[in-house]
Amino acid sequence: METGEGADGPGGPGLCCASFNQDSTSLAVGTKTGYRLFSVTSVDKLDCIHESTETPDVYIVERLFSSSLVVVVSQSMPRRMNVYHFKKGTEICNYSYSNNILAVRLNRQRLVVCLEESIYIHNIKDMKLLKTLLNTPSNPSGLCALSINHSNSFLAYPGSDTIGEIIVYDANNLSTMTMIPAHDSPLAAITFSASGTKLASASERGTVIRVFSIPEGLRLFEFRRGMKRYVNISSLSFSPDAQFLCASSNTETVHIFKLEQHTQFTSFNKQLNFSPSWSAYVGKMFTAASSYLPAQVSGMMSQDRAFATVRLQMAGQKNVCALATIQKLPRLLVASSDGQLFIYNIDPQDGGECTLVQKHRLFGSDKEWEETEKSELMEPPQACQSYAATVAIPTCGPVTATLTGYSEDGGAKKGEVIPEHEFAAGPVCLDDETEFPPINWCRDGSGRGKGRRP
Repeated sequence: METGEGADGPGGPGLCCASFNQDSTSLAVGTKTGYRLFSVTSVDKLDCIHESTETPDVYIVERLFSSSLVVVVSQSMPRRMNVYHFKKGTEICNYSYSNNILAVRLNRQRLVVCLEESIYIHNIKDMKLLKTLLNTPSNPSGLCALSINHSNSFLAYPGSDTIGEIIVYDANNLSTMTMIPAHDSPLAAITFSASGTKLASASERGTVIRVFSIPEGLRLFEFRRGMKRYVNISSLSFSPDAQFLCASSNTETVHIFKLEQHTQFTSFNKQLNFSPSWSAYVGKMFTAASSYLPAQVSGMMSQDRAFATVRLQMAGQKNVCALATIQKLPRLLVASSDGQLFIYNIDPQDGGECTLVQKHRLFGSDKEWEETEKSELMEPPQACQSYAATVAIPTCGPVTATLTGYSEDGGAKKGEVIPEHEFAAGPVCLDDETEFPPINWCRDGSGRGKGRRP
């Protein structure tokens, strides 16, 4: 989530961006004075495990799982990506590109940098540039997704700037896999499940969310978020087991959908105790009737609605959501642009309205926030909206001051032989300090890349 100008919290430096790591155990936030990393493994306590004030106006900060590797991009140098080992307080390396960096995605094999009309794929073990995807459709928001599974590093990005086409690219084997015609309108959000076998998408209209199988690209589910209004969906996220999918937008409601295969009248028949023969008869009648209806109407009849919902305190704020298991229970995490983290309980059986169990502030002193909350309590409540919606191309490759890498034609500098692509046979352990960093230290003879603190 990039919040643009940033939202000033009480006594806070202003939140510029927020992102959960790959398994939603950590939250990274960029502020006007630097960035912070939080551990999200407890409901009642939010631990700030690292804070840096060396780089101001951080609008991209991404942490690799629970490791010490963190990628930072600042508004002061929007074309440069810095990779840090934050526990050792050192810079691993940095790369500069010919245009502004819009997004960075990580997994244990690949690091992907998204520009408006090009995408760069690096090997995360040594940060060598493996592939540059040029002439990609205009993507001013830097929309892209990278699967976190080490065995299938799938990359998804828009295949058109006028309709909702998704290109699925194999970042391990460096080849295009498939193109999915997902929506009639341009894409607004995409995300992979943890296994990389499902891909969810939403268009700029924000009314329908679809889930596809990967790599086949077949439509598995279709959910209707609402009908009365178009919204800007800012975040999609699967649960760890891919049984649930949450979607947040610029409205006051966060929707949670349940991914379960069922017939049109399964739940209806169970409630009325219809016999199998009657169920089959009604199902056939429904199928026959829908064939005479307009495609748009019959499609709406086959779309599922939200399984559970969350009502945020106010609408209009950009936020990022995640589904996680914390202390053995399913939770919904919502980080808002005003600098707060909300944690909700989810009923995995019955769904319904989720319960707020904890709220944490991401910056600001306790006294200042308490005073703000008291003043908010004295103000009359705001009227809530209807709840019915519930039911430019680079001319050269990136330049690094610390690493050799690929040129556009794949040739290596300084005569160094670099394989086209390489990845580990198994997952790389990054939690153990003896295993970290997975990236070799960057040296160019001058010792740069070692001494700067993040």
